[in-house]
Amino acid sequence: MTPARGFRAFPPRPGRRGRSWWARAFVAAMEDTALDATLLRAGRRFAGSGRIGPITVAPGRIAATVEDPDGIYDVVVHLAELTDAEWARFLEQVRAEAGHLAALLDREVPRSLVRSADAADVALLPTIGDLESECDCPDIGDPCPHAAGLCYQVAWLLDEDPFVLLLLRGRGADELLDVLGREPVAEPAVSGRDVDHPVVAAAAYAVDPAGLPAPLPPPPRAADPVFPAAPGLPPDALVRLVAGALARARAHLADS
Repeated sequence: MTPARGFRAFPPRPGRRGRSWWARAFVAAMEDTALDATLLRAGRRFAGSGRIGPITVAPGRIAATVEDPDGIYDVVVHLAELTDAEWARFLEQVRAEAGHLAALLDREVPRSLVRSADAADVALLPTIGDLESECDCPDIGDPCPHAAGLCYQVAWLLDEDPFVLLLLRGRGADELLDVLGREPVAEPAVSGRDVDHPVVAAAAYAVDPAGLPAPLPPPPRAADPVFPAAPGLPPDALVRLVAGALARARAHLADS
């Protein structure tokens, strides 16, 4: 089971917004669902007021306690986890792109990872309607100011650690990196080189190089060719012809 992560409460930070692309995309999914801009403004004030307690992030769930002038409320925001099949497609896509694999192993989450996930038909970032909130406050807004404030603070967490988003989708950073760091199971190649299952560069470099193959034996020497005698000529005609050419060559060299 993927463990939850706890984050201590943020101090008052009036007017702070999420800076990273991940943070802005997360907030947009929440704001595009809201029907009342007044509730969003109240949520931003709650986020910057320092009245939201420690945040717990677990697969599919964000939770915190909010201190409101009217009471203390428990807030939960839900985001659906990826299925095992979606994670398998996503990880296969990551392994196929060495740059993504190297970045994740270095604990970096490149923006282009979203495009790779989309290519595998996997949605990493939430979109309209993906974030569902619960709060025991009397406000009927969806999200209420407390849930909106919590989402704004989650955007701050994403500024510092985009792996928070992957945890929300069901896999913690350590679990994900452990899976990516393993050498993929080799599948038999059909014809020497299996282009459908490339080897990850990091795994290839980690393997001890194989020894050189034994040298091939020298090719067999062909026997001297035997030609039949020319019709109408004595058998030693060629020998006498060569000997005569050599004699004339020596005489020519001696005269020069």
